[in-house]
Amino acid sequence: MRMLIVDDSKAMRGFLRHLAQTLSLDTREAVDGQDALDTLAETNNFDLALVDWDMPVMNGLELVKNVRTNPSYNELKIMMVTSQTGMDHVMEALQSGANDYLMKPVDQGMLEEKLRLLGFEN
Repeated sequence: MRMLIVDDSKAMRGFLRHLAQTLSLDTREAVDGQDALDTLAETNNFDLALVDWDMPVMNGLELVKNVRTNPSYNELKIMMVTSQTGMDHVMEALQSGANDYLMKPVDQGMLEEKLRLLGFEN
């Protein structure tokens, strides 16, 4: 499985990449929503995007909305991975096209469970 990690925090991208590597997942990183769109346009072969909400240039919710308007990305699963924990944020993300929502702090067990729920068996 190929995963795109979208987060403006270098430390968080590294942490999520480490978790993904322990699950033998192939990853690529983007520093904000626009960088993620550019990466998707360059190589549309990702199965899943882990997307932070709060980022400069283009935030995660804007990225989700933008991706969901492009039929080329219909198969891409999107999981918000964010510290925005309010139920209103969860509902807005899901209504905008995110497939799931994972609240920070994240650990390997939480990520594995969410991947299973999205249909990614390891």
